[in-house]
Amino acid sequence: MVKLHDLEFRPFIKAQEIDAVVQRMVDEISRDLKDEIPVFVGILNGSFMFVSDFVKKYPSACEVTFIKLASYEGLKSTEDIQRLIGLTQDLSGRTVVILEDIIDSGNTLHEVHRIFNNEGVKRLIIASLFYKPEAYKKDFKIHYKGIEIPKKFIVGYGLDYNGLGRDLPEIYQLKTTQHMTNIVLFGPPGAGKGTQAEFLKEKYNLVHISTGDVFRYNIKNETALGMLAKSYMDKGELVPDKVTIDMLNAEVEKNADAKGFIFDGFPRTSAQADALAELMDEKDSQINAMIALEVDDEILVERLLKRGETSGRADDADESIIRNRIKEYYSKTAILKDYYTKEDKYFGVDGVGSIEEITQRLSEVIDKL
Repeated sequence: MVKLHDLEFRPFIKAQEIDAVVQRMVDEISRDLKDEIPVFVGILNGSFMFVSDFVKKYPSACEVTFIKLASYEGLKSTEDIQRLIGLTQDLSGRTVVILEDIIDSGNTLHEVHRIFNNEGVKRLIIASLFYKPEAYKKDFKIHYKGIEIPKKFIVGYGLDYNGLGRDLPEIYQLKTTQHMTNIVLFGPPGAGKGTQAEFLKEKYNLVHISTGDVFRYNIKNETALGMLAKSYMDKGELVPDKVTIDMLNAEVEKNADAKGFIFDGFPRTSAQADALAELMDEKDSQINAMIALEVDDEILVERLLKRGETSGRADDADESIIRNRIKEYYSKTAILKDYYTKEDKYFGVDGVGSIEEITQRLSEVIDKL
């Protein structure tokens, strides 16, 4: 991620891909123009990197000049186009190739045609490194297109956000979810994870997604995903990760404006962690941390036996079952601890003390995120 002014941008197009596309456009244009000596015209400021790389690769003689137009304010393309710097050479009877960094609404292109129609050029050719088909509303032909991209704001390789980002060698795309904090909350049985999740979601205005609750909701309400999950469970089979991820995705979609999520009970394997990372990446976000409540086994056993006196749960009343549950937790989460430690996202928090003390320890971790 890169932060420019108040906004965050995510990696989108790598430098190697840009270089390959520029080379392809050079090959196409040089092949079509043959021995003709064209005048390449760059639109400042955004096209300076594209024009520089393009003409360095161009195999034949050519001329290069620039004009400067203004059509952007912040993140939006405006209708008001101003010709700030004009042409200084006679282009009558010449083939002019406009090298544009990006074409979205087409407003700049409209002004380009007006300018060069008055110059009496032999032929006007439009080549754009980036092109947003969803945004383009004009009828002018774009003869050469580099990369078609979605209707999202980008920076890098000459393109800027309020003056910053032009120097970046790669392209970055505006994150649609700014400042979102997503946490995987873990803890062995009896660690108080559910209690802490309730406090944290209120304090930080996060959405708590418990995998168990999500399963029960979908099955009870007989949703398509719930019935699919139940069909596996009824056969004693594990529910495929894809079904679980689809359920979680539905919960995330329900809360698209959330400031972040607390994931409780998922992931439990490296494959599930990869799937969750991919899900959040699709939302222009990421998992910021795995926070695990750490409690001594004997304290956990004591807590669960005491809870079993009122909970009515059979697995809270049998010490051997409790110890097996704790053992199973460690065997499963050890992999995830390694997974998130490698990403520098694992945080162990002492889970012994009053509810308030533990909440404070968790808050200290989250505040640093």
